[in-house]
Amino acid sequence: QVQLVESGGGLVQPGGSLRLSCAASGSIRSINNMGWYRQAPGKQRELVARQMSGGSADYADSVNGRFTISRDNAKNTVYLQMNSLKPEDTAVYYCNAMARTMVGRWLDVWGQGTLVTVSS
Repeated sequence: QVQLVESGGGLVQPGGSLRLSCAASGSIRSINNMGWYRQAPGKQRELVARQMSGGSADYADSVNGRFTISRDNAKNTVYLQMNSLKPEDTAVYYCNAMARTMVGRWLDVWGQGTLVTVSS
């Protein structure tokens, strides 16, 4: 099995910054894409940013230019640097990874979520 553990959420004032981390562990042979999704109260979960193993990245239009995703493939860890935060960024942020296990099975894995609150 593969597990994802997120950290770095919290309360921040508008205009502030936070950095989220997500580390994958378990029986991992490789990880294809890793990324971040978020779900605000009363809304559907949406893609924030994701990065492929080769380095290319996709961003939601609402965060492009403010958020930066990065990966440390040696540590199976993905980061999300969030700058110029806005109240509308308030949500539970979920890490996601498409991981291949040592026995060759592909798993779509989700973390437990970390709450980001942007408020004065």
